Amino acid sequence: MSSQEDEVIQIFRDSGALLEGHFLLRSGLHSGHSFQCAQVCQYLDKVTRLAEILVENLKGYGATTVVGPAMGGLVIGQEVARQLGARFVFLEKVNDTLELRRNFKFESGEKVLIVEDVITRGGRVLEALAQCRAHGADPVAVGVIVDRSAGATSSDVPHHSLAQLSSPTYPADALPPELQSSPATKPGS
Repeated sequence: MSSQEDEVIQIFRDSGALLEGHFLLRSGLHSGHSFQCAQVCQYLDKVTRLAEILVENLKGYGATTVVGPAMGGLVIGQEVARQLGARFVFLEKVNDTLELRRNFKFESGEKVLIVEDVITRGGRVLEALAQCRAHGADPVAVGVIVDRSAGATSSDVPHHSLAQLSSPTYPADALPPELQSSPATKPGS
């Protein structure tokens, strides 16, 4: 693990955001670990630091707008946008699908960054990319705090994460005994 990953994980530990138990993740998979980014987002100094690290990876793409998928990308996306001096737009869930609402618009070819908190399979990031393109934007990169897939998720734009971790995940019909013995909770991200 790099010193950057060590720092990010320590921020999660210090915030009480690295959870252990039996969790049903947004992806539909089960895990014994969860990253509760909302716990970190209570502390704006920690959000500022995570964004500083992420901005180092994202500042060279020439983006003028940062897009955050709701809910996870809202706080970190807004702080990344602030540090980059960029506009911030968010996508929100409508019937469990991300949509561009609230009269937000993109200029044709507008360069955007997608910023998310935690991904497991990357479904919300892929939805965000599709929504941005459907509304004329040009996604140039993705920035994520924690990539639970350890880099296995991908898209057609560069992807940067502060920590790549591989906490085992399981489909409901293949739970290990330690998870079978306790009910799953939905922690959110």
